[in-house]
Amino acid sequence: MDAKADCGDAGVTIVVCSSCRDDRGSDEYPRAGERLARSAKQAAQDSAIRVRQVECLGNCKRRLSAALLRDGCWSYVFGGLAADSGADLVTGAELFSQTTDGTIPWRGRPDSLKRGLVARIPPSDFLKDIA
Repeated sequence: MDAKADCGDAGVTIVVCSSCRDDRGSDEYPRAGERLARSAKQAAQDSAIRVRQVECLGNCKRRLSAALLRDGCWSYVFGGLAADSGADLVTGAELFSQTTDGTIPWRGRPDSLKRGLVARIPPSDFLKDIA
């Protein structure tokens, strides 16, 4: 059974892998990951959701990739996104920001975030020592 997270009023940050290539592996610029970051930033412009980018999330086999982060909560990594999935990421981030238990509810989650879930990473205070 999962422990409950204490997320308080922690805001949500979308982190997009800006170096991700498209499904053809194209080197064209801007890269598909950078286009996804721009799509997310545009979708989040009237919200409290932050959008940042990082050079690589190391999820190259399931590109395009992004993560949702919230201090004290679970973190989520998604793959198999499209360059225009920014609105889906913002919808997921908004759902995440409204929870008190630190998890993104399944209901209401965009399909791309349902089928694209790669990992759910616990907050460090959920970790247990090996006996």
